[in-house]
Amino acid sequence: MDAKIAFGIVLKKVRKEKNISQEQLALKANIERAHISKLERGLFQPSLSTIIAIANILDCKPGMLVDMAAEELTRNE
Repeated sequence: MDAKIAFGIVLKKVRKEKNISQEQLALKANIERAHISKLERGLFQPSLSTIIAIANILDCKPGMLVDMAAEELTRNE
């Protein structure tokens, strides 16, 4: 597993825990919904500005998303 797949797993998990749809997240973060979908599927590596925008909408720290992705990587080595 690589980092973008781990980030996608975490993004989807946190988004669903917050009960926010991909469309709602995309609209509020000013990102295309298709981009959110591709991030969740690990097809794109998110930029720092994208991580910050997403974290703000999900009401969490950007570092939390990154740390969770790192843990996901460690768990699946």
